[in-house]
Amino acid sequence: MESIPLPPRRSRYVCQQCGEVSVKWLGRCPSCEAWNTLVEELDVRESRPRRAAAGARSVPATEASGWEEERRSLGVWELDRVLGGGIVPGALVLVGGEPGVGKSTLLLQVAALYAERCGTVLYVSGEESVGQVAMRARRLGTVHPRLRLLSEARVEVIEEVIAAEEPELVVVDSIQTMLHPDLETGPGSVAQVRECCHFLGRIGKERGIAVFFIGHVTKQGTLAGPKVLEHAVDVVLHVEGESHSALRLLRPVKNRFGSTQEVGIFEMTAAGLKPVENPSELFLQERPMGSPGSVVTASREGSRPLLVEVQALVAPTAFGGTPRRQAAGVDYNRVSIILAVLERRVGIPLQTHDVYVNVAGGVKTTEPACDLAIALAVASSFHGRPVDPSTVVFGEVGLSGEVRSVGHGEERLQEAARLGFRRAVVPAGARLERAAAIAVAGVRSVEEAISAGLGGSAGKRGGGSA
Repeated sequence: MESIPLPPRRSRYVCQQCGEVSVKWLGRCPSCEAWNTLVEELDVRESRPRRAAAGARSVPATEASGWEEERRSLGVWELDRVLGGGIVPGALVLVGGEPGVGKSTLLLQVAALYAERCGTVLYVSGEESVGQVAMRARRLGTVHPRLRLLSEARVEVIEEVIAAEEPELVVVDSIQTMLHPDLETGPGSVAQVRECCHFLGRIGKERGIAVFFIGHVTKQGTLAGPKVLEHAVDVVLHVEGESHSALRLLRPVKNRFGSTQEVGIFEMTAAGLKPVENPSELFLQERPMGSPGSVVTASREGSRPLLVEVQALVAPTAFGGTPRRQAAGVDYNRVSIILAVLERRVGIPLQTHDVYVNVAGGVKTTEPACDLAIALAVASSFHGRPVDPSTVVFGEVGLSGEVRSVGHGEERLQEAARLGFRRAVVPAGARLERAAAIAVAGVRSVEEAISAGLGGSAGKRGGGSA
């Protein structure tokens, strides 16, 4: 009896770092240039059942209805604000962060609060058993009858549970542990992550169920898996935090339903993550009074002003070597520009000094409004003269040494006045129609700002370094 030859199996090679596809094995990925990351995967697309296209039709934009009016609060107002005012039905949200930063803790709290306020929530864990998740929920005080727990990694089983229980919110912990039945690769591979995200995302879109995916990160701090994972979801959130600090920042990297400029601020406690009601007070509560090199600036994170402390330390370079420049919490390139302006336009000889700039509290800011505070902090440390602790400073610094105005000046001053600041050094061109109860000193150049902040000459050293 003559045997029937089997059809050849189609395979491809996929980079496990970036998802680049190649028809042959390569030692180095041509896209991300990582070595030995291409793994063979079977192409099973032809074996999948095709979905019927009968009845598909387009809808005029004027007749299409949106879910804007159906946004629902998650019960955590900091997260609601980052998402743009609540969660949209059918939204796909990817939450990433370092191990132990609080991703699972935050979403377990959200799941319980949403179950208490709205309806059934399904928490799917591919990493822990139901008992382990329940133990963690009891420790956090997030137990509710409408919070359903499921320990499962197979997406087809998860689909059956969703169809049977009809939850309004689903949390998947984590997307890297999910398993698609049509793929022979193991969990966490590029193909598995991509297909499982598409599979569960389609369920959420069709049923109007919001789905939260927890994602792992690589050693470089980027989300593990293919880049298409970030494109497939509606919102990408990143949880930031240091192991030695209780502060956690929630930043949106992508948001189809709101701004990506917002930031949520939380504090890690024994009872879980708690939103910080007054972040400015938190960042300034340990500020040293009367210390050279310390300046408070009014930054802006999303829709709210945020007062943070900018610190600078200027010290002579040891043995006449190459000066060191280090920056934490601010853009290094902007610091380099400001130091060049101080040398050229103000006459401060920093070419023989090491300069260190830091934003206290682990906060990161890229706003140009912090330029003037950096310049004033460096000058304060260089001259050894402190800035008045009741003074707040903000403004953008140009290459000519001019101080340029920034937006939302009134809101920045109102926040400073609320916290007890009595004086502000701001750009002279700032539009302040409703000035707060605070004395405003308008300056046009960095030299004027240093004179207003320190008093006296802004140029060469008048005192010891600090």
